[in-house]
Amino acid sequence: MPESDFILDSRLESDCHILGRLDTTLLLLMDNSLVPWFILVPMAEVTELHQMERDAQLLELEHINLLSAYLKDEFSVDKVNVAAIGNIVRQLHIHVVGRSEQDYCWPGVVWGAEGRKSYSRSEVQTIAASIQERLGGAFVAASVGK
Repeated sequence: MPESDFILDSRLESDCHILGRLDTTLLLLMDNSLVPWFILVPMAEVTELHQMERDAQLLELEHINLLSAYLKDEFSVDKVNVAAIGNIVRQLHIHVVGRSEQDYCWPGVVWGAEGRKSYSRSEVQTIAASIQERLGGAFVAASVGK
């Protein structure tokens, strides 16, 4: 699918900040600063990870690994949760969530948990700059802001 034809699901767009791209995958930040939560959205016409071509799957795994290491190093999380559930939002997207025993809903799941604190524009810009510094040319930043 050409990038120009790709349309981000409206729910993801309203719940997240678009940080930029890793190859042909959008990198989003869930707008809840209570837990560091990234979402990878491959610009593909498939709805399931197993439907992607093998090379594309391996590239997504590389993205997951990069974000997981970033979460461990930058947010000092105890655990990294990775999931591609898609029961409500059918567009293929992969959650990469840093969890800590001190976070607001530990040890429960973050999906649908009560509690939310939006990021400030400067916090989003700081995270995007940190990812840019960490990942270099692998990350193409978007103009940040809601």
